[in-house]
Amino acid sequence: MAYRSAVIDDNVLGKQTVDGRKRAFRQLRELYALDGSKLLFRAMRDLWEYDDEGQPLLAVLCALSRDRLLRASSSVILTAEIGSEVSSADFEKAIEEKFPGIYKTSICQKVGRNVASSWRQAGHLVKETRARKVRAHPRCTPAAVAYALMLGHLEGQRGQSLFNTLWANILDHPTSQLIEHAATASQLGMIEFRRAGGVMEVGFTRLLRPFDHESRMLD
Repeated sequence: MAYRSAVIDDNVLGKQTVDGRKRAFRQLRELYALDGSKLLFRAMRDLWEYDDEGQPLLAVLCALSRDRLLRASSSVILTAEIGSEVSSADFEKAIEEKFPGIYKTSICQKVGRNVASSWRQAGHLVKETRARKVRAHPRCTPAAVAYALMLGHLEGQRGQSLFNTLWANILDHPTSQLIEHAATASQLGMIEFRRAGGVMEVGFTRLLRPFDHESRMLD
């Protein structure tokens, strides 16, 4: 209720109409759940305050885990070279290829614009001019790495393979740097990370702690 009140009653997003506020709240709830009884949102909130720089990647990882259209658009980001131009039309094409014939052209165009905005906010795209966006490296931090590794763990990956998932690839940094961030995340108490003799162990005691009531995992 606090999130709903902040968006609709307090208008923290600065929307001009009540309908605009309600629509924004629905979109945020679809992407992030905004519910502490949902594992993905609770884990994001656990990590949110560690550093401001990691928040954009945390947000896009959470949204990516919940939104199939955003996931479909990730292929564009993962294959684009740094400095190359990326347009909303590229995302439209990726979504149409993933879900052929499901969405009308107008819907694909709208989604293309929306996901382009999401990737820009995450740091994967930057504006060179008003109409031109190019691929860039996002800012990666230990909190974002901890969340990406948790998502991989929920998929059933373990050890070294946690650094080879879609979630880890979205972090867009060399594995060696991700491992360093994982070690830092462990030192800060976000996760447990051990590496010895070429074997890695990653635990998530805090992030995957039981709920007080019946545990609810992925939506």
